[in-house]
Amino acid sequence: MNRFLILILVTISFSLSAQDWRTYYEQSEFKKTPGYNETIEFCNRLASSSPIASMTNLGQSPQGRSIPMMIIDRDGLTSPDAIRAKGRVITLIQACIHPGEPDGKDAMLVLLRDMLIHRKHKDLLENSSILFIPILNVDGHERLGPYNRINQNGPDEMGWRTNATNLNLNRDFLKADAPEMQHWLVMFSKWLPEFFVDIHTTDGADFQYALTYDTEVYGTLESGITRWLKNIYEPRITSKMKESGFPIFPYVQFRNWHDPRSGLRTGAAPPMISQGYAALQNRPALLIETHMLKDYKTRVDATIQMLVHTLFIVNHQAESLKTLIDMADKSTASPAFRKQEYILKWVTSKTDSTMVDFEGFDYKNIKSDLTGGDWFIYDNTKPVTMKLPFFNKTIPAIGTMLPDAYIVPAEWTEVISRLKLHGIKMDLLTQPTEVKVKSYKFRDFDFRKTPNEGRHMVTTEVDDIEETRVFPTGSAIIHTNQRTAKVIAGILEPMAAGSFVEWGFFNAVFEQKEYSETYVMETMAREMLDRDPEVRKAFEAYKLKNPDFVKSQWDILNWFYSQTPYWDKNFLKYPVGKIYETAVINQLRKVSLPSQ
Repeated sequence: MNRFLILILVTISFSLSAQDWRTYYEQSEFKKTPGYNETIEFCNRLASSSPIASMTNLGQSPQGRSIPMMIIDRDGLTSPDAIRAKGRVITLIQACIHPGEPDGKDAMLVLLRDMLIHRKHKDLLENSSILFIPILNVDGHERLGPYNRINQNGPDEMGWRTNATNLNLNRDFLKADAPEMQHWLVMFSKWLPEFFVDIHTTDGADFQYALTYDTEVYGTLESGITRWLKNIYEPRITSKMKESGFPIFPYVQFRNWHDPRSGLRTGAAPPMISQGYAALQNRPALLIETHMLKDYKTRVDATIQMLVHTLFIVNHQAESLKTLIDMADKSTASPAFRKQEYILKWVTSKTDSTMVDFEGFDYKNIKSDLTGGDWFIYDNTKPVTMKLPFFNKTIPAIGTMLPDAYIVPAEWTEVISRLKLHGIKMDLLTQPTEVKVKSYKFRDFDFRKTPNEGRHMVTTEVDDIEETRVFPTGSAIIHTNQRTAKVIAGILEPMAAGSFVEWGFFNAVFEQKEYSETYVMETMAREMLDRDPEVRKAFEAYKLKNPDFVKSQWDILNWFYSQTPYWDKNFLKYPVGKIYETAVINQLRKVSLPSQ
């Protein structure tokens, strides 16, 4: 290297070291978190000062803000194909999906500054590249204020939990109503990171741990990756965090709210939240939950350590992780996957538990003279080790045999467009086609009294049906021989946790649209009873099964209307069909083309 080049490098190095690279959080003596503009400015400064970092945007928020993402690769590569061609895995780290919980943002800005400017932790990039989203919920982040988190000890001001339209993005991974989540899904399908970290701050009881965590090891995630999390990642991260002065424990809920002594419980995460969704995509995810009552510096420090140790493990285990994920993707797309029951919903056993040590604080529960409720008073000067039952064994609740393909009628355009966002491939019918399908008919349904995440949710039971239907041009054929088969089932199987039926995408199907006049049916009902003994028998049986039914003239006559040829034959039928026969699949291939 010639002297002139050496002089330039020395000058650049001196210039960088002379700059004030303290983060906004550090300059505030660990009391404040930066706003959107300050955060993006610091990220841009890091990227412009380092040849291995770059900035990109996922898209625009509803209020017009760009959603930034940093790419950090040891060779400065900026595409997933180029990075994987070098044999590296990709780790996605995400902060501020709940902007009132900004710990991950400040932790990563400190960590990346140390990595990119001070040349620390360079070994963490040996076999792994990093994607970092400092603020996913950019609009909620700018609803800044000191009173946004009543249970939380700092920072001085923080953002708001939801986005500008009051949607909680960490309930939106599968249904993808928010534009921010739609942008995120496009990014995720493009990059398919081998490891995903989502950083939060918890609410709940008081205890000693500055940080708890969750990984999806309760049934939803493919078995090989589950074993890796249980046998490799969790023991190592627990040991490393303890060595760093931050003992950790799995993220739990208490069997009785706020009452640790009632016992601990956990279970499979639904796909509406980060680690549950990643599991359907055959990707391991880590949920970090710092403890809201610890001071902000303690929480950020714990997060930094958790990230450093996690990146070390992922970097060290890169080859194993790649192999396991590749095997999982191939297994999910294989014919064998459809020859075994697929579990749509897991529940935590209420009887099977393990005794564990839990580091809590002494507390008492008194009856409130104000509300009459339980009032828990914790004494954080009295740490105690509690021996508690931990209910963490899950059992299958609902399962099904997946079809070779689902077919979604063309008119359900919103459902089809959402399927595409998840990276799901499909073919579209080029002409109207008669198809023999299996499907469901809804019964015993119940609508939630109040909206949830902007949707009117429904729970329902189903009966299996089989019939021939005519599907119009543009209907989507979603073959399940693809790595996204679990996402497909999670969306389209009505009984799956967080399915599109449950979220209300098909609510119109539950509405009766044609009715009869009572004065018409009073006559017709009598004629039906006199003419057909089977109708009389069915009527008497229905009355016995539904005693309240006889109290309503309209209900009685509507039942008779349902026995006539005038009844809507599509009422309560699920529009999506399931195809199991190879001959039908071959027929559809002749009249369909891949969606662009």
